[in-house]
Amino acid sequence: MKKFENYAAVSTNPKWDNMTKRENYLYQRSNDMRSPFQRDYTRIIHSNGYRRLKHKTQVFFSPENDHICTRIEHVTHVESISYTIAKNLGLNTELTKAISVAHDMGHSAFGHTGENILSQISKRDIGIPFWHEQNGLNLVDNLELLEDNSGFMQNLNLTYAVRDGIISHCGEIDENYLKPRAEFIDLKDYTSPNKYAPYTWEGCVVKIADKISYICRDIEDAITLGILDGHLEELYHLLNIDVDDEPINNTVITNTLIHDLCENSSPEVGLHFSEKSLNLMNEIKRFNYKNIYGCPRIKPSNRFFNIVINEIYDLLKSTYDGSNTLNNLKSLIKTYPKLCTSFISFMQNYYDFNNRDELKLKNKVLFSIDNPTDFYKSIIYFISGMTDNFAIEIYNEIIHF
Repeated sequence: MKKFENYAAVSTNPKWDNMTKRENYLYQRSNDMRSPFQRDYTRIIHSNGYRRLKHKTQVFFSPENDHICTRIEHVTHVESISYTIAKNLGLNTELTKAISVAHDMGHSAFGHTGENILSQISKRDIGIPFWHEQNGLNLVDNLELLEDNSGFMQNLNLTYAVRDGIISHCGEIDENYLKPRAEFIDLKDYTSPNKYAPYTWEGCVVKIADKISYICRDIEDAITLGILDGHLEELYHLLNIDVDDEPINNTVITNTLIHDLCENSSPEVGLHFSEKSLNLMNEIKRFNYKNIYGCPRIKPSNRFFNIVINEIYDLLKSTYDGSNTLNNLKSLIKTYPKLCTSFISFMQNYYDFNNRDELKLKNKVLFSIDNPTDFYKSIIYFISGMTDNFAIEIYNEIIHF
């Protein structure tokens, strides 16, 4: 028997009703053959937030080499790794697939640098940080819309287990022995990354798969781009793992870590690496932060990202004037057509402008035009949904005459 089979997210699990709980009723089809998590998976991959991942930075901005990882390839790698682990351990692969493809949808343009810039803005103007795990939950709960079977736009309304996996996925972990929490909490109680363990074993698998994915693939991309040319000897020494007659590459490292995790994990001790593999992962992570994420070649683009995001934010912020804000934005369409038209369209989905029936909107109203904090928050959400390409197009529109 597979070691975790009795703990999988299936209908016999005591947590099942909580795992599959949705905030609102989800319309049914008489010929629908999908499970709750399969429905979530298809809702996610049909969303705009998922599609935009192909034009969002993973680590390296706008690579000319088509084979360098973007955010969408990263979530695909996490899906693959988590599927392998879950299948081997006897867990629900439908749930790991759904969490994996959605786990990074809350990332802004320009990767973690963009996230940090938006967090600085958010702390200054709203009083709270911006972090992509929480924004991912906000995205699937409130911002992403799909047309229902009556032609109305509605929120995704995903299951609790998938939503929990998104906000609980923080891969910046060094601890071993990962187990799910027992408590069924309100996910609004999350106030910082990694505050709670995931609610399901499947969520724990995705959390670990995220770390395996990024530390291994980032090395491969950095070698391809020549960033590690002066550090290859150190890297080869670091990756001196026991694999007979195989080259040291991303595939071998990933397979070694997956095999080690599956061999050493049990429901009693949790998802657990051997001491050797845990030390290897942490050494790789330190190497990456020193030689890849802190590489001098990355710093100029980071300064550029700061200018781009702040210019877009400041221009939109300057239009706020209570109930007259919409008129201010419309008056600027001639000067900034792409920015103002797209932001007005965004606002119409989440403000109550008395034309929701006309627009066939049945989603949540999030903001009041009479509240400046709401307006600043809506700008941050709008920018966070941008791809790298679109943010730069908007910036170029701002600076060009």
